[in-house]
Amino acid sequence: MGKDIELAILFADVVGSTRLYELMGDLRARDMVSICIDVMRSATEQRHGTVIKTMGDEVMATFPSADEALNAAAQMQQQISAHAQLKVDGQPVAIRIGCHFGPVVLESRDVFGSTVHTANRMTSQAKAGQVITTAATVDHLSPEWRANCRLIDTAPIKGQGNEVQLYEVLWQTEDVTSMVPAIALKGRQVAARLRLRWLDQEVVVDDQRPSVTIGRAEDNDLVVKGNLISRLHARIELSRNKLVLIDQSTNGTFVQTQGGEESFVRRDSLQLKGEGMIGLGRLPEPDSAQTIRFTSETV
Repeated sequence: MGKDIELAILFADVVGSTRLYELMGDLRARDMVSICIDVMRSATEQRHGTVIKTMGDEVMATFPSADEALNAAAQMQQQISAHAQLKVDGQPVAIRIGCHFGPVVLESRDVFGSTVHTANRMTSQAKAGQVITTAATVDHLSPEWRANCRLIDTAPIKGQGNEVQLYEVLWQTEDVTSMVPAIALKGRQVAARLRLRWLDQEVVVDDQRPSVTIGRAEDNDLVVKGNLISRLHARIELSRNKLVLIDQSTNGTFVQTQGGEESFVRRDSLQLKGEGMIGLGRLPEPDSAQTIRFTSETV
């Protein structure tokens, strides 16, 4: 008889394992994949998780909490990226990880349900070295882990009507290791603030409002209409005293500084410094009604 329970489901797999076998031969490649599996298994057990199954180059595991799942995910990424035996042509072997928290059916040492499917889908959305999770997982995280998650995209899940918001887990930051960034920075923090101006509107990103969204949908903090602008085009966040633009659009975001430096970001992030202009889906033009101006300040 199955048992209904809420768990965090994690999938982790080796990126490009087929290429490993082609480059290194069956025996050496199998050994490298085996080392990865051992690291994944060990991290799972150390973080109070349970390995449900291994499938070739992939591990499926469950955890009683979202925090424990991300603790394991960060440990897996850190140990595999630094492992002396996991190098190919001088480059580290990489893994990708997906995670989702929700209700599952636990039966005969296996788990079933849409939560498992969604977690697996998160893995397919992850790139090498990434940990991707969902809004449902973020909702169950501690404040420390939540601060190290950023919304990067939305994706449809087969069999489900709505799109799921995708969050990247920033496992590489020192803050994740220490979990006490405020203490480490005490006495030398400089507060940052960003002013966004569009037409007659001004929106400020600061400690009181550390995140704003921009796009053509009416529920954004700054609503800008245009046929090249996505519904949720980008968000700007104040994170660890850095002002970061995170593009989530189809057509990308262009940034031009006052000094004339141009940058393009699509499904990625860019730190905003000084003054400049932002163009959603197109290069910003000084006289365009769609151009957003920004000014970063220290307080």
